Amino acid sequence: MGATARNVLIIVAIAVAVYALPGGGSSADLIAALLSAGITISFTLIGIRLYRENRMTLFGLGDRWRGLLYGAIAVAIFAMAALSRLFDAGGAGVLLWFVLIGGASYALLMVWRSWRSY
Repeated sequence: MGATARNVLIIVAIAVAVYALPGGGSSADLIAALLSAGITISFTLIGIRLYRENRMTLFGLGDRWRGLLYGAIAVAIFAMAALSRLFDAGGAGVLLWFVLIGGASYALLMVWRSWRSY
């Protein structure tokens, strides 16, 4: 219980410092940007490793299914990148986002089913 209380106090102290100190908001923005870049780099490295480990399986899919797989991944990445803009656009943007993610998910399901049929 003592460790949890200490961790909560540390988080509260950081939040107070960001709120009260001059330039705290820009420091928080910098930290958020660094964390975002770190997460993006991590996902990229994971993707590269998965590609290298499964290269023969990917080439075994055939051109059509491999193209569908890569297209679905690209659509999902672009939809996630445009998430805030689409959600700020209102109902049509939200609907478009769900259609894009749903279509990419369906395409991934079709590629997976094709791969499992071998």
